[in-house]
Amino acid sequence: MAAQRPIVVDSGTVLRKVVHGKQSRKHPGKPIAPLPPATVHGAELNPAKVGPSGEATAAFDPRVFLNKFAVGKNSREYQGNESIFSQGDAADAVFYIQSGKVKLTAVSAQGKEAVVAILPEASFFGEGCLAGQPLRMATAKAVQHAAVIRVTKQAMITLLHQQAEFAERFLAYLLSRNIRMEADLVDHLFNSSEKRLARLLLLLANFGQESKPIPLITKISQETLADMIGTTRSRVSFFLNRFRTLGFINYDGGGMHVHSSLVSVVLHD
Repeated sequence: MAAQRPIVVDSGTVLRKVVHGKQSRKHPGKPIAPLPPATVHGAELNPAKVGPSGEATAAFDPRVFLNKFAVGKNSREYQGNESIFSQGDAADAVFYIQSGKVKLTAVSAQGKEAVVAILPEASFFGEGCLAGQPLRMATAKAVQHAAVIRVTKQAMITLLHQQAEFAERFLAYLLSRNIRMEADLVDHLFNSSEKRLARLLLLLANFGQESKPIPLITKISQETLADMIGTTRSRVSFFLNRFRTLGFINYDGGGMHVHSSLVSVVLHD
């Protein structure tokens, strides 16, 4: 693939292109109407930026509300690859990432493991217990050093009932994550593995989101990247080498540096 000139895009272009760049199957030649930009922006796993109406809102820090509860809450730090909970454990609490990243994985009955998601700072996880989920359906591990708040199911229910603003923002978080999951599914069904990898790297580096990009990605194995986009490690290695040759990424001692010009791979038809 020939090198593409860096393309300057607004913060929602990457996801809008991936999710809504396809043509309607019912009416060939007619593009699918994109969602409003503010709604697309909300696809990042950070509920602090988008309210239920889809309009931008002021910064929101769940820790302000979580800190009001002395009972039913505790904070703990985890080292890289340390387990927070395991698949099959009792689902009795909700977790919030204060710092670091957390990886969710699931293992099938045949023993095959798949990476469900890598959650960034300011993400909730384990909220399935609020919907009556009795057991964990995935394993959660710290990708790197992470600080995590654990809130018991009952304390979380009490907080949602007593704090209307927190409940509103928590709902916005759940909706935004649902949008992200839909975007991931469309990406997996319609885009090449090269585009899927480029999009994943941009999301991990926080490009195309409301919050500030973090171009340096902490070391993540090629096997993990392959699991997340549904391809082989050898293909991931091939595409990463191509991205590096074209100047879209480079490596240093701390991990992978992702340049904004990588968006040209996602936008290229």
